[in-house]
Amino acid sequence: MTFRISKEFHFSASHSLAGLAAEHPCSRMHGHNYVVELELAADRDALSDVGFVRDYGDLAAFSRWLDQEVDHRHLNDVVDRNPSAENLSRWIYDKWHERYPELSSVRVSETPKTWAEYRP
Repeated sequence: MTFRISKEFHFSASHSLAGLAAEHPCSRMHGHNYVVELELAADRDALSDVGFVRDYGDLAAFSRWLDQEVDHRHLNDVVDRNPSAENLSRWIYDKWHERYPELSSVRVSETPKTWAEYRP
């Protein structure tokens, strides 16, 4: 039996995507109001004594990092790969999995109708 929790975070940033045809709109610099969802999972035996996968308050460090390092930035200057939503989800997972070993997936949305997810 696996328990899952998730929390949503927001930031705004610009980016452009390399490797696209010049006429593709995403090849030009543009911005999004991003939504990031962290999902953490644990088996029943791994829950805390209180019964948490992890205390939501522990995710404040991620929120501060997002505000300080990513919000209102040009993602091409921040991310070490082409900053598509797919690559952003993997980049965030790679940066935070050690801090949050229960991290089971990262979802990134650029628009209200689209999501990309990295789930190892």
